[in-house]
Amino acid sequence: MRKNSINFIATAALALILSQFLPWWSVMVASFITALFISLKRSAVFFVPFLAVLLLWISQTIIFSSTNDYILAKKIALLLPLNGNAYLLILVSGIVGGLSAGISAVFGKQVKEMFGPK
Repeated sequence: MRKNSINFIATAALALILSQFLPWWSVMVASFITALFISLKRSAVFFVPFLAVLLLWISQTIIFSSTNDYILAKKIALLLPLNGNAYLLILVSGIVGGLSAGISAVFGKQVKEMFGPK
């Protein structure tokens, strides 16, 4: 349980720091790096980074969008089949970020197992 918490915090912190300098895919780099150094077991390899990035992206999007009354989010939600629902757009974007982080973490774990000691 302790490794899960450490991985969660490290993934969220590293993703936040890298997002200042890199595009959206920086969450994949962050989860890959944390999976290399903090090993998790079974399904936690996917779900811990997934939840870390999901919560990070949702909280960032709510903070940034609330300053302009969700105007841009509503317009983007109109372009997608979301009927202009800004909150649904925030949830969908969080899930996309979480999936990319989770898959990247699984890849990081596989790379670690492939090149690590046997």
